[in-house]
Amino acid sequence: MRTRQPATTLDDQRISVRAKLAAAWTSFMFLYAYVDILAFFKPGVVDGILVGDIWEFDISQTLLTVFLALIAIPILMVVLSMTLPARANRITNLIVASVQVPYAAFNAVGESWTYFYGLGVALEVIILALILRYAWTWPRTVGDHGDHGHQPGS
Repeated sequence: MRTRQPATTLDDQRISVRAKLAAAWTSFMFLYAYVDILAFFKPGVVDGILVGDIWEFDISQTLLTVFLALIAIPILMVVLSMTLPARANRITNLIVASVQVPYAAFNAVGESWTYFYGLGVALEVIILALILRYAWTWPRTVGDHGDHGHQPGS
């Protein structure tokens, strides 16, 4: 004879702001790179790369360095979101995500605009909005004039 086990509820543990920010930057980074990689399937893109052109620009060390810097920003934000002190972390995330929003919008109106690309950029902006929200609403401890990253109750 079976005995009935009592129903249990899942333990919904609190996720630190640092982990939320790092996860959001990781998602942003993958989406950012994936949209660019999938753009290779647009007719003519690979042919242009093979002759040394990317979006009307000649492939050069400078252009490739700029591309590296642009993808390095979200990559570094994953690390910084987990390691910076809370106050510096909040400010850094607010500034970097705020700068990324108009950059994403600028990319959206570029020559490679398609429904697919626009959807990818829209998702990037949604993730950036989450990052801004997480950083803006970072919990503060009562009486602490400099939140040191401690979550209440942890």
